Amino acid sequence: MIRLHPALAALLLSPALCSAGPVRLKDLVEFDGVRGNDLVGYGLVVGLDGTGDGLRNTPFTEEIMTGLLERLGVNVAGEAFRTRNVAAVLVTAELPPFARAGSTIDVTVSAIGDARSLRGGTLVMTPLNAADGAIYAVAQGGVIAGGATAEGEAARITQGVPTAGTIPAGARIEREVDFDFATLETVRLALRSPDFTTALRIEAAVNAAFGRPVAAMLDAGTVAIDIAATGAPSPAHALARLEGLAIEPEARARVVVDQRSGTIVMGEDVRISRVAVSQGGLTLRVEEAPLVVQPNPFAPGETIVVPRSEASITEAQGGLAELGSGTTLSEVVSGLNALGVSPNDLIDILKSIRAAGALHAEFVVQ
Repeated sequence: MIRLHPALAALLLSPALCSAGPVRLKDLVEFDGVRGNDLVGYGLVVGLDGTGDGLRNTPFTEEIMTGLLERLGVNVAGEAFRTRNVAAVLVTAELPPFARAGSTIDVTVSAIGDARSLRGGTLVMTPLNAADGAIYAVAQGGVIAGGATAEGEAARITQGVPTAGTIPAGARIEREVDFDFATLETVRLALRSPDFTTALRIEAAVNAAFGRPVAAMLDAGTVAIDIAATGAPSPAHALARLEGLAIEPEARARVVVDQRSGTIVMGEDVRISRVAVSQGGLTLRVEEAPLVVQPNPFAPGETIVVPRSEASITEAQGGLAELGSGTTLSEVVSGLNALGVSPNDLIDILKSIRAAGALHAEFVVQ
């Protein structure tokens, strides 16, 4: 049965959540040019307690370890490594906008070989490259890996993911992105959820903030701002005045379902036309009651098992449930709850309502 907890139902259907309300402009848009850049590197984690790569199965670990030791002045040509205390990893990070040389960023470390855990390991100095192939940061430090592993002679259990971890402030920026934000003459605002109504409201709010027409809506996802017309000394000053503007966003009615977990999320503007729904199911039942037949005492013969099975099919008896023309989200939820079905059955019902043309919303299945 689908039943919301009273406290959760009151929260979901409260007026505070049933209306979008004003949202800061900085939470609705991305500013043109203000973006991060992905970094990636290939490195080595050392100091593991026998949980590293098996070098026979991962020869690339031996290659990078050989190269590292030779750069440090250790001649290991022709040597055979048998250590289990090192692991080859991929190091990923995001170079934030306006990052300056000398500042630090967080990095994520992930094993790429057959290492069982990175707990307690230390990442050796690893260059991080961007898409253009240039090195923008260098990572090094102790790995904080989650999860735990316990094993015995004949059993092994793992909780979490011990083969991936993070290094807070583990990379130092060595090179800055060549981008002169102060020279921009026009800054475009890219809406995270494109919508013509929201873009029009942003244009009106920006023009009202400066008291002159400085913004122009280009399409559903873009609003352009003329920096010179704002009278601000720089684009940074102009955007600082705009970030806190309160905008009430609009969004398309949408129903999102996750069939794996049975999760259903509906937007405020979802509507269902008047429709009747009947939901039933088949229950298949098979019972096995084998009968053992034995010969009489001292009589020739052998014990046999006679199979006895009983199978039945029961069809659930259910009538029609009428879903009225829901004018609010609370009425739609109440009508669907009245069906009294499981989440997976409710997903099938929503699909059928949409196929009948009675669900007036975008239907997204994940």
